Amino acid sequence: MRGLLALLVLTACTAAPPAQPVPDAGGIVDPLSMPAQATVNLADVPSVETCKACHPRQAADWAGSRHAYAVRDPVFQALVGARHAAFAGQQDKFCVQCHTIAGVRSLAVVPGFQFSDLPAVPMEGVTCWSCHAAASIARLHNAGLNMANDGAMRGNLVQPLANSPHGTVAAPFLQSAEFCGTCHEIVELHGLPLERPYSEWADSPSARVGQSCADCHMPKYDDVAALGGPPRTGLRSHRFVGLDPPGAREAATADERAAWVADRDALLATAAAVSIAPGPTHAGDTMTVTVNVTNRIAGHSLPTGSTFIRQCWLEVRAVDSAGKVLYETGTFDANDDLRDRWSALAPYGDPDLVSFSSAFVDGSGQPTLFPWLAVEHHRNQLRAGEQRTYSFFVQVPAGVTGPVQLTARLRLRTYPPFLVRLLGLDAALPTVLLTDLATAATAVSF
Repeated sequence: MRGLLALLVLTACTAAPPAQPVPDAGGIVDPLSMPAQATVNLADVPSVETCKACHPRQAADWAGSRHAYAVRDPVFQALVGARHAAFAGQQDKFCVQCHTIAGVRSLAVVPGFQFSDLPAVPMEGVTCWSCHAAASIARLHNAGLNMANDGAMRGNLVQPLANSPHGTVAAPFLQSAEFCGTCHEIVELHGLPLERPYSEWADSPSARVGQSCADCHMPKYDDVAALGGPPRTGLRSHRFVGLDPPGAREAATADERAAWVADRDALLATAAAVSIAPGPTHAGDTMTVTVNVTNRIAGHSLPTGSTFIRQCWLEVRAVDSAGKVLYETGTFDANDDLRDRWSALAPYGDPDLVSFSSAFVDGSGQPTLFPWLAVEHHRNQLRAGEQRTYSFFVQVPAGVTGPVQLTARLRLRTYPPFLVRLLGLDAALPTVLLTDLATAATAVSF
């Protein structure tokens, strides 16, 4: 499998790099998010440890979030490494422009950088400063924030109190969907949209009623905003609960991990619905099985984010009373991979597979894993509130032992195992989360 990665990287090296923006000696340049000259002094960027002295609850919540793991995630680092190999380091800043704004804009990140050589603050990932030093929104993608250099911290408090550690500025835009879109909307250098959560939100029921990303992923609570401060209402959780596992899981206690899992399960509990119904049939005939799948998330598609990496699919099985499998789709090969294009053991071995993820196609019309090679991005996500109906045809043998159990599951996982192995990260396979968003079952007697 590592040989396959080398082959894909070799292909990338022979492909013509995108024309814009033009690389210079410091790599690709974007005046806002990947500047040629430093626009941030790293010495002025506080560590989370500094913020923690006055904001312990927020720092503790953040420490278990994916924001805290944004740079340290080994899968992310390996994908950055693949891009490094493809472009000899000239595009090294592209992926990290959001994952460490301080590191890129201070020029701590340079072409050919190594994660192990980065200073401590850039390795903290998306920190307090990354959001609370934002002065305004410049664009709705690719780290589209104007960062302030006045030392003040911004927040959603309407009347922030003066304090000695830093200035305070009221900035309600920090809890807007547009603010989240500045980093969670990603566009490839040659213009291909990669991640579209903000665009999905803008066309969703949540947008129409004024509900933002923070309303689900940063629920409100009442407490003090800082030690010694007055009681506040409507503070926002900084756990940023979503699909992915806790970022700082290696430092988390069992209680902290359990609390995160509870929050995640509560968030996903109503994300989707599945129903299954058999058509009339007899032993020896073909039974038509109808499955309805509904995205019950009001704010974005299912799945969302890095849909070209995340897997979301429908599993349907028919099993007789003796345990014999009469039909299955959406099940795994012996490597725990779906039997799709990327299965090493059964490529294209599941012709009925229903996937709600997305896929890249390169200039020759072939599937590719890497966005810089892609000219098309094929999406099959369920839009917010959308329902789809699928039919499956089950051959019921004569003399079948009934009843036949029919099951359907909408399944979701953070990474496909084949990609983890491809990147040489076999040790990370146990951390790949598999979630059943919705299930349905029925029995057919003959």
